[in-house]
Amino acid sequence: MEGTVFAPAIEGIKTVKSDQGEILSQPFLEVCKHILPVIDKFGAAMALVKSDIGGNISRLESKYASNPSRFNYLYSLVQVEVETKTAKSSSSCTNGLLWLTRAMDFLVALFRNLIDHEDWSMSQACTDSYTKTLKKWHGWLASSSFTVAMKLAPDRKKFMDVVGGTGDINADIEQFCSAFSPLLEENHKFLARFGLDELKAS
Repeated sequence: MEGTVFAPAIEGIKTVKSDQGEILSQPFLEVCKHILPVIDKFGAAMALVKSDIGGNISRLESKYASNPSRFNYLYSLVQVEVETKTAKSSSSCTNGLLWLTRAMDFLVALFRNLIDHEDWSMSQACTDSYTKTLKKWHGWLASSSFTVAMKLAPDRKKFMDVVGGTGDINADIEQFCSAFSPLLEENHKFLARFGLDELKAS
């Protein structure tokens, strides 16, 4: 593998915004998809996160595909639901974007932990990032499933070797987190404008 597993995502982030600075649907979802192979390397510990992210990407993609010119911009998927008052439905694209963004927040925090705390075990890095991001939005069931899954986290060194490929893994993680975080922040701000950033899981 040329470079690290993060290389395609880093490349993809460059095309996420239009010339006017708006986040485009397809390129944003592609970047999220590029992170799925990274999650794969976590094995069973991240099976739940992976299926959650995959499901939300599919939901947003099928809506986008139903009318690509109308839904060219990511937030148009939400705006149409805000107008029809369906944004808070659990099967809405708004809900999909919110949980996709939260899952990505968790992964960015986890990747940062891996480069900032070299003495931490993988499960420590996972638990800390979970507590900082997803935990407050999860109900008891999701939270306990997550805690159990984290016990299956792979050995940290093995993981870093596998995702590193032939590239500089720390540099790529840093670059990915720095470039992707502002996009996630923008999603939260946009959702917050409509009071949709605080929805919890049942």
